Amino acid sequence: KMLCHFSPSGAAGSTPVKIPAGAGGSLTKLAYYSTVQHKVARVRSFDHSGKDIDNEPLYEISVQEEITARLHFIKFENTYIETCLDFIKDHLVNTETKVIKATGGGAYKFKDLIEKKLGLKVDKEDVMTCLIKGCNFVLRNIPHEVFAYQKDSDTEFRFQTNHPNIFPYLLVNIGSGVSIVKVESEDKFEWIGGSSIGGGTFWGLGALLTKTKKFDELLQLASKGQHTNVDMLVKDVYGGACQTLGLSGNLIASSFGKSTTADKEFSKEDMAKSLLHMISNDIGQLACLHAKLHNLDKIYFGGFFIRGHPVTMRTITYSINFFSKGEVQALFLRHEGYLGAIGAFLKGAEQDNPNQYSWGENYAGSSGLMSTSPDVSPLQRTRSGTFDMLEMDRLERPLVNLPLLKDPSTYIPDTVDLTDDAMARKYWLTCFEEALDGVAKRAAASQPDSVDAQERAEKFRQKYWNKLQTLRQQPFAYGTLTVRSLLDTREHCLNEFSFPDPYSKVKQKENGIALKCFQSVIESLDSLGWEERQFALVKGLLAGNVFDWGAKAVSDVLESEPQFGFEEAKSKLQGKGRSLLEGPPHKCALIFADNSGIDIILGVFPFVRELLSRGTEVILACNSGPALNDVTYSESLIVTERIAAMDPVIHSALRDEKLLLVQTGSSSPCLDLSCRMVRGLARQTDLVVIEGMGRAIHTNYYAVLRCESLKLAVIKNSWLADRLGGKIFSVIFKYEVPCK
Repeated sequence: KMLCHFSPSGAAGSTPVKIPAGAGGSLTKLAYYSTVQHKVARVRSFDHSGKDIDNEPLYEISVQEEITARLHFIKFENTYIETCLDFIKDHLVNTETKVIKATGGGAYKFKDLIEKKLGLKVDKEDVMTCLIKGCNFVLRNIPHEVFAYQKDSDTEFRFQTNHPNIFPYLLVNIGSGVSIVKVESEDKFEWIGGSSIGGGTFWGLGALLTKTKKFDELLQLASKGQHTNVDMLVKDVYGGACQTLGLSGNLIASSFGKSTTADKEFSKEDMAKSLLHMISNDIGQLACLHAKLHNLDKIYFGGFFIRGHPVTMRTITYSINFFSKGEVQALFLRHEGYLGAIGAFLKGAEQDNPNQYSWGENYAGSSGLMSTSPDVSPLQRTRSGTFDMLEMDRLERPLVNLPLLKDPSTYIPDTVDLTDDAMARKYWLTCFEEALDGVAKRAAASQPDSVDAQERAEKFRQKYWNKLQTLRQQPFAYGTLTVRSLLDTREHCLNEFSFPDPYSKVKQKENGIALKCFQSVIESLDSLGWEERQFALVKGLLAGNVFDWGAKAVSDVLESEPQFGFEEAKSKLQGKGRSLLEGPPHKCALIFADNSGIDIILGVFPFVRELLSRGTEVILACNSGPALNDVTYSESLIVTERIAAMDPVIHSALRDEKLLLVQTGSSSPCLDLSCRMVRGLARQTDLVVIEGMGRAIHTNYYAVLRCESLKLAVIKNSWLADRLGGKIFSVIFKYEVPCK
């Protein structure tokens, strides 16, 4: 259910629209804000006073309605401008709406039509200001927004890691002409140059040369052409002597140079290709000179000339590489087509200050970057590189990078890039496909009292299946494809169909069972000598991590052998850990927990207790929202309260604030330490423990921290174990001390 509200002129909730025209007038982008009602899982501790708590559930589970903010960005072709305005009138305009924000040439071209159709005043916003605001927004909020294009590489789209500081940069907007803008901060930017030779020049001259009036058709001709049939090359001028000049013979000496001497007709394709190279080389050289003049190493290209077209991205990339001698890389944006619309929205919503929040892409509602590869069926393909829809959800709290990262600018969360690794991509996509029926079944079973649970589960199954098929054809659709992005997309799809926590009942039951064993585990550990206890603690950590419902090898065992428990898990382990707590005590340990039940209660908490006993403060970080059977922050509060009632060490640590429970800001089985963490996680931390396959293997395996770190997990996937040279249930125990 969507609840939209819009306010009068300039207030939050007004409806900004980007309607470009002129040379770039093929697409209209609509940006609007809505409040979205969706289900969330809540847990609340029972009042157990005077009751037999052994036979009572540990806590109450409820599903409640919550309203959150969402930004929508939709693309229309200008031939459907009337349809776009009908959509706005029917869904987005109410009696309080007085003004519609607009930017781009279409703000002028379609002004009368908009005002007549909608009965609203058009408030035109400065194009460049909107572009910069939109660019800053996507660079700050979308992790895999930026990419370099490499046509002849196995991976066409090479996505870049977000740098914590996005400024300064150069934005080269190629529309009818070329505008070059230096951006130094959110509000400080200046136009530093440009050219009248841009996309309009390519389109206009191309139309005269080929009689082709449509821009996309002109690019299609260029993609089939051979410019060397038209251009004069260095070797055509100097022959074999070009090598003595230190020049490649294949460099263009004169664009269209052969047309002065050749007595023949040139093909439309060859002329279009020659023209494309001429325009791109001119723009590339100009951009490089400005970047060098202002000492900038980041150049982002946008505008209708780019718009995700492989042929233009390839020629611009070549030009920048040539003129900068490889020192500067041409960079492009996944959501480049929406920058103006996003900026217009932000201008209209300044009173509400959207930039104070963090936003995340909703994979379930976004179309993704589309391929123009000929092997993608026409039904799957849209106009080259453009979006049909983008959705951004407002996150509950501002997120920042973990201060303990040694170098946030080089940190890459994910261990394997599936966009690059075809074998791994094929395996994991198949793995997620095969697990899908089971996930849908569990989702439906988690809501036995809902009459439409089965129907919604089937819709989820179909939606996620379609996403997986898209990713088989276009692995770059949402940025770098990883196990993390596959898991996150699945969670987004589950939430879209109101399955906020399919494992809530499983976690409730397993937490209750594990708590009954806690005291006996502690008594057993306390009876051991110091050295033996350290090894037992590590073995307990690893054995607890076996209990992961997200791993098929484990879920099969847990469903077929209900009696499978902590001791059985210890016997499954392959390999050994080592003693960690040698030497002087740490000041503060930050522990990222994984699963509910045996994992956190019998594995993590005894380890926490040992740290506290040594005088080490502990920060226990758990997911903000549910994912698989991972423990959430709200669940950890209840579990810790119950443990504290049984154990004086935990009780006094909570009372004295030596043990803090915090939320990570994540609702994923994996862990991104860059720009995705809640503020204030560091304290005086000198030890970080990252537990579990998702957090310590699929992500963060190569993460370098400024303090000691321990990454530990049990490998519960046969294929992954084999690839790492081990067996299923092999142990990962990676203890690292930073170089001084």
